[in-house]
Parts: sequence; C-alpha cells; structure tokens
Amino acid sequence: MGTQNNCQDLQKQVSQLLLRHKSILDNITKFQESNARVNRAVIKSVTNCGCLQVDADKQVIPESATIEDFHKHLSTHLKGDLCDNCHEVLTNEIGNHLFYMAALANTLNINLNDVIDNESDKISTLGFFNLT
Repeated sequence: MGTQNNCQDLQKQVSQLLLRHKSILDNITKFQESNARVNRAVIKSVTNCGCLQVDADKQVIPESATIEDFHKHLSTHLKGDLCDNCHEVLTNEIGNHLFYMAALANTLNINLNDVIDNESDKISTLGFFNLT
C-alpha cells in the first residue's frame, strides 16, 4: 500500500473513531500531549532502560567543509540502539501522535498526503537550502 493510501486510510479511520476530542481545542492539546509522550519515551529509554545513551558536546564543522560534508561531521549524540521494549513503546507513542496529527488535519480539512507531497517537493527543490 502506498503512502497516499496510508494517509487517506489513517485520516478516514481517525474521522470515524474520534468522538471525545472533536473540538479544535481538544485536537491541539491532545496533539501536544502525544508529542510530550513521544519525548518522554525517548528520555525513558535513556534514564530508565539505558538502551540509549546521550553523549552530547558541541557540533564542530570545519570551516573547509562543504554543505555536502556536514553529514560526516554532525552527530545525533545518541549511542546504543533501542531495545525491543523501548522500540515497541516508541512505535506506539509515535503511532498515537500520528493519530492526533490526522485528527488535527481532519479538523482543519487538510489532506496529509498533500502535506507530505508539498514537503517532499520543497525538499527536492530547495535541497540543502531547506535548512530550517
């Protein structure tokens, strides 16, 4: 199944299932809450589980580096890999976040596939100059 069908199916399912949080105000706060839960799950993988570690310091890019070389010099600051449990928790939390993103898009009459297409076109057109 392609991305377009996945987006359309998700939005349709959400429109049928979302009953309690139909208000735009509820949509926004649930979307924000789900984002916080994703962040919390990542943090818990570091602080409770330990499958991930954060090793952060200043990102240093040599002056001679071209923009194409940035990937060689920049780090995620993460060490390790998600364990099966943390992977499952994060997959569920990100899924929940997508649910509320679809709910927000539905409330605002925005097609998620159009959003993905527009963003992809922008990235393709602007390339490295799309850095925001």
